[in-house]
Amino acid sequence: MDSKLVFLLFAMAMAIASSAMASDPSPLQDFCVADHASKVFVNGLVCKNPKQVSEKDFFFSGLDKAGNSKSRVGSIVTPVNVEQIPGLNTLGISLVRIDFQPGGLNPPHTHPRATELLTVLEGTLGVGFVTSNTENRLISKILKKGDVFVFPIGLIHFQINLGNKPAVAITGLSSQNPGVITIANALFGSKPPIDINVLAKAFSLEKDVVEYLQDEFSG
Repeated sequence: MDSKLVFLLFAMAMAIASSAMASDPSPLQDFCVADHASKVFVNGLVCKNPKQVSEKDFFFSGLDKAGNSKSRVGSIVTPVNVEQIPGLNTLGISLVRIDFQPGGLNPPHTHPRATELLTVLEGTLGVGFVTSNTENRLISKILKKGDVFVFPIGLIHFQINLGNKPAVAITGLSSQNPGVITIANALFGSKPPIDINVLAKAFSLEKDVVEYLQDEFSG
């Protein structure tokens, strides 16, 4: 076989292999129920012995009940991920319920491992996300009951209740453990705290304002 053709086929095979390794693998069995008791650390969670699996590993109850949204920001998130349903392990999906007080806010945050698909069940929400630094463009929309909105993976986004009554939303996420980074909490509430000079320069704030915010978010 011609050496150039051999090289081309090898390059194509390597490209396909690297592409396959860059994404989450598909499940290789019916399920891989998370064994939360295991002390083995892997990228994900260790599988429980299939013979010890029961229907309880695939079940969660109570999402019909409102969470206590009387918080500082007027909202509460009730997650249903692999921590609540071990059977979600390796399946790449989870969801949350979000309850809002009138005027309540789900503050600007990001999910490092998931795209979010939000559906409004009750109320009117203002939602939006910001594109990456090349534009920093705000894409926003006012949603009513039955409306759906997508927040792409990794982008900063928010939801706020624009009505004078409580609001409820359900969101699906494309990860068993999407993670969440609330921007203000992460920057002003980190432990140990970020150097005041860094935050003052980054946000063009006076140092006493940074100190105040660090006190507010340090818990």
